[in-house]
Amino acid sequence: MQERLLTAASRLFAERGFALTSVQEIVERAGVTKGAMYHYYASKDDLLQQVYTRLLAVQSARLAAIADADQPVRARLRAAAADVVVSTLENLDDAMVSWRSMHMLPQQRLAEVRAERRRYHERFRALIEQGQAEGVLRADVSADLAAYQFFGGVHHLGSWYHADGELTPESIGETFADLLLRGLDVS
Repeated sequence: MQERLLTAASRLFAERGFALTSVQEIVERAGVTKGAMYHYYASKDDLLQQVYTRLLAVQSARLAAIADADQPVRARLRAAAADVVVSTLENLDDAMVSWRSMHMLPQQRLAEVRAERRRYHERFRALIEQGQAEGVLRADVSADLAAYQFFGGVHHLGSWYHADGELTPESIGETFADLLLRGLDVS
């Protein structure tokens, strides 16, 4: 039931926006009562935060597995870059809601969300820094700038990606990863 509520909320927030979506619409879409919703979530803000947390938890676990793998750093960075694109596209409603509506959370919740996101970005950036330290990635480029530029592209996926289009999440992920690594090539 919790997953149904989150999925319904995510779809409605993506379609209509957080502010324009009522709790009544969420419970109707999920096929549950308001009482059932309030059993799991204290408020619409709880749902919004959980939409973001759900996606970030998946992405963080996948990044940790990739970053900790016994592979050269370039291979791990390529895999991490492709994975964040694929996981974003596979969970595009959650991603769109996160990009558009996170600022609507109360300050304390927003601070928690930003701290979680910062940990993810720091882990990703650490792969770039490791490659720079090993001499396999350009050291004359700021790792922060490279990560910000990459994630800027990821954050715009929802403005042009169509699930029924010619490009698959995997092909887009590989292209994004290739562009990142080519920009960091030492030669």
